[in-house]
Amino acid sequence: MAAALASSFSLLRASRLARPYAIRNNALSHLSFGSLGAFSAPLRPNRFVRHITASSNEEAAAKSAVDTGGPTIFDKIIAKEIPSDIVYEDDKVLAFRDINPQAPVHILIIPKLRDDLTQLAKAEARHGEILGQLLYASKIVADKEGIAEGFRVVINNGPDACQSVYHLHLHVLGGRQMKWPPG
Repeated sequence: MAAALASSFSLLRASRLARPYAIRNNALSHLSFGSLGAFSAPLRPNRFVRHITASSNEEAAAKSAVDTGGPTIFDKIIAKEIPSDIVYEDDKVLAFRDINPQAPVHILIIPKLRDDLTQLAKAEARHGEILGQLLYASKIVADKEGIAEGFRVVINNGPDACQSVYHLHLHVLGGRQMKWPPG
C-alpha cells in the first residue's frame, strides 16, 4: 500500500500541472513513505487536486451557460433576493464576496443596471461610463480590503474564458502573490 501511495504522489509530482505547485510550495520534497505509521506530513497536494476539479467544474458551467439576456443570479443579488456579503455599493455598482474564492480576497463587482452588457464583447460607446465606474470601484474595493499594493482585476468574456454568468462582472483578486501568466 505504501508503494501505491508513493507511486500516486510520484505521478502527481511528475505531472506538468503539479510541478509548479510542488516546486513553489516544496510540498512533496519532505514526504517519506517508509512506513505509513510514521506518515504525518500534510497532504497539501490534495488542495491542488481540488483546484483542478474546481477548474473543470467552472469550465463545464461556462460551456453550458447561455447568454439569453434574461435575468441572472446577479439580478437577484442586486434585488437583495439572495443574500451576499456586500463590501461596496453605490448607485451604479455592487461589490460582494465570491462564494467560490480563488484567492484570499475575491470580490465580484457588477453594474446594477445591465443595459445589454452581458459580456465585455458586447460593450458599446454608451457603456464607457459604467465600465469606468466598475474599474474605479475595483480600486475602492482594493483599498477597503487592504490589497491596494497588489491585486488583479479579471473579466471573463465568453465560454472559452469561463464566463458562466452573463451579466458583466469584474473579479478583484488579491491577498496572495499572483502568478504570471494567468490561466
